[in-house]
Amino acid sequence: MPIAESAVRQNTAPPTTTVAASGRVSTVRGAVVDVQFDTHELPPVDTALWITRPDGTSILAEAQAHTSERTVRALALQATAGLARGAVVRVGAGPIEVPVGDAVLGRLLDVAGVMRDGGEPAPETVERRPIHRAPPPLAAQRGATRLFETGIKIVDLLTPLAHGGKAAMFGGAGVGKTVLVMELIHAMAARYGGMSVFAGVGERSREGHEMLSDMRGSGVLPRAVLVYGQMNEPPGARWRVPLTALTIAEYFRDERGQNVLLLMDNVFRFVQAGAEVSGLLGRMPSRVGYQPTLASEVAALQERIVSVGNAAVTAIEAVYVPADDFTDPAVTTIASHVDSMIVLSRALAAEGMYPAIDPLASSSILLDPLVVGAEHAALANEVRCLLEHQRELQDVIALLGIEELGIDDRRAVQRARRLQRFLTQPFAVTEAFSGQPGRTVALAETIVGCKAILAGECDDWQERSLYMVGALDEARDNEARGRSAAASAVAA
Repeated sequence: MPIAESAVRQNTAPPTTTVAASGRVSTVRGAVVDVQFDTHELPPVDTALWITRPDGTSILAEAQAHTSERTVRALALQATAGLARGAVVRVGAGPIEVPVGDAVLGRLLDVAGVMRDGGEPAPETVERRPIHRAPPPLAAQRGATRLFETGIKIVDLLTPLAHGGKAAMFGGAGVGKTVLVMELIHAMAARYGGMSVFAGVGERSREGHEMLSDMRGSGVLPRAVLVYGQMNEPPGARWRVPLTALTIAEYFRDERGQNVLLLMDNVFRFVQAGAEVSGLLGRMPSRVGYQPTLASEVAALQERIVSVGNAAVTAIEAVYVPADDFTDPAVTTIASHVDSMIVLSRALAAEGMYPAIDPLASSSILLDPLVVGAEHAALANEVRCLLEHQRELQDVIALLGIEELGIDDRRAVQRARRLQRFLTQPFAVTEAFSGQPGRTVALAETIVGCKAILAGECDDWQERSLYMVGALDEARDNEARGRSAAASAVAA
């Protein structure tokens, strides 16, 4: 049976046009496969290879190195169980190609572009593009200075995102990165109605299923593409999944002129998969055990995320921080490529301050008077100064109590606590768990609320009135209800 026909029947991607089958498997070591060719004309690095199993199905691999005059070392992107020496290898006409365009909208794909949502496979006539592409020339790129309003108070105020820029959310396990990504997808669909491409890199199968179900239920899926390389897949699949998602996003940017929101969860898993691949290929590890090509691999991915002409690709990336160590080489390398850094704090999450964004560690290059305006920039600095002053007094308060502070310091701490609670916010994606409907707050309302707290208008309010609310008017209503209830209790 021809390999293309077999691949379609087995729900694996059909290969690109192939040359004569002149290669055979000589060695199999897990995901690394050595292929012996009959001639000295070896396929270039990054070329797609198709290895035929004894049962007629095929395994997708990618050429990684030329180890001798007739031997190519390849990385399998699918499980190699059942593969034996002597298996026939067919060489693709170029890099791995994946389907793009309307055919992938509302679908869930794997690294090879195969539909994995139980629906019909992509038609054979659909356009395909290689996942390895050079970034647009610098002259064609344009800067990103227009704000991307998310409706999340603390993000819009202290770490504004750029429409067409790159933002990364850094945090350890369980501090809310994925929830924040899902809320941003919801905000993008509700506010901008644009395209969304989600790359799940090293995700758990449960998270992928929940994401697909949530998108179907919210009606976002018809304008979104999901690309997954899950945790149980070989490292090669997790390593190349971001390139597959980026190729689809580039098509809508270049050919359709559409704005695209590109979400990646989790970019650290991309780096981790690259380290696994590097070890499998026999390369010596570098600092903290990472691959020696860490910087170049991250740069090759990030440099393709750019805006061209009137179409923008806005990237929002979740980054796992191993052991909450923000000096980890993977974390610092990724941070050097982003415009906005959103740092999630485990201490704030433990206090119930959601989203658990650290206002002092987070930053954005857009927080400049020339970009956001003098009023916004001055207010953000004033908020940061007040919260930093509160943090400096924490040790004194813990030892002696807030009563031992001076009047000015006590007032500053009380306002900082109210401000901290005002910057919390219920999300639409967590309504099923918290019972609170999500709130979306315009930047102007956030600025008005923060100004009121800093001016002392809320000094006599209960702190709980400001917790998990939207605009300040909602907190004012909470305070009025609380006082009414207290008055009724006293009267009774």
